[in-house]
Amino acid sequence: MTHDDFLADQFQAHRPHLKAVAYRMLGSLSEAEDAVQEAWLRLARSDAADIGNLGGWLTTVVGRVCLDMLRSRKSRREESLEERLPDPVVSQADAADPEREVLLADSVGLALLVVLESLSPAERLAFVLHDMFGLPFEEIAPIVDRTPATAKKLASRARLRVRGAAPSPDPDLSSQRRAVDAFLAAARDGDFAALVSVLDPDVVLRADGGLLTGGMKVIRGVAAVAGQLDTFHRMATSSATHPALVNGLAGLVNTIDGRLISVMSFTITDGRIAAIDILSDPERLARLDLTGLEP
Repeated sequence: MTHDDFLADQFQAHRPHLKAVAYRMLGSLSEAEDAVQEAWLRLARSDAADIGNLGGWLTTVVGRVCLDMLRSRKSRREESLEERLPDPVVSQADAADPEREVLLADSVGLALLVVLESLSPAERLAFVLHDMFGLPFEEIAPIVDRTPATAKKLASRARLRVRGAAPSPDPDLSSQRRAVDAFLAAARDGDFAALVSVLDPDVVLRADGGLLTGGMKVIRGVAAVAGQLDTFHRMATSSATHPALVNGLAGLVNTIDGRLISVMSFTITDGRIAAIDILSDPERLARLDLTGLEP
C-alpha cells in the first residue's frame, strides 16, 4: 500500500464523523459533503507526517471550512436556510443504518437544526464542536479567532437559545410512533378533538414547499395548527403514508402513485407533538437519498 492509499483509507475512516460535524454546522447535506471534500483536499496538500492527531486535525479543518461557508452565506445575503427547512435525513423506521446513525447521533432533529440556523456562525461552531462533539475550548478558540474564555461564552449563549427554543424529543421511539399514529388517525378521520389532544399547546408547524408556496410557512399554537385539519385530512386520504425515521425521530414519507410528495418530521415531547416539520419542495425532495425505503 502506498502512502497516498494509506492516507486515503485513514480519511475514509473519519469521513462519517466529519460529515456529521458539517451537517450540524450547515444544515445542508450537499454543503456538508462539499466541506468534507475540501478537508480531504487540504489533507492531501499537507505533510501528514506532521499531524499528530489526524481526527482532531480534520475536525478542526472541517470546522474552519464550515465557518467560512456560513459567513459567506450571510455576507452574500443569499437565500438563507433560516427561510427554509434544513435537509432531512430519512431512513427506514425499523432498520438500522450505521452511516445515518453516525450522522444523526443524539437525534439532531429538524427542530433543533432550525434553531441552530438562528445562531451566529461563531456561536454555532462553538456550540456544535463543544456541546455535540466534546471538543475543548482551547481547540475551538483558534478556529473563531477568540480566546478560550470567549469561545466558552459563545457556546454558553448558544446553549441558552437552544434550550429556550428547541423542544427536547422523548427518547423512546415507540412513544414517538404512538403520537404520530394518533396524529395520522385524527387526520384521516377529520377528528378535530382527537387532533387537539395529541398536540402540545405550544406546537409549531413549519411547512416548506419551496417556490411553489413562497418558501417556509410557520404556524404556532395548538389552535392555529389544529386549524390546518382540512389540509392534514387531504394529505392523509389522498396519499400513501409510510412510517420512517426523519433525522432519527418518528416521521412519515408521503407518496402518490409512488411519487414522493412530502416528508414529515415530528418532535414528540411528553407524549405530545411539539413540532411538525414538512418538506414538500419538489426540487429538494428529488435530491433526497431514500435508499432502502420501500415506496
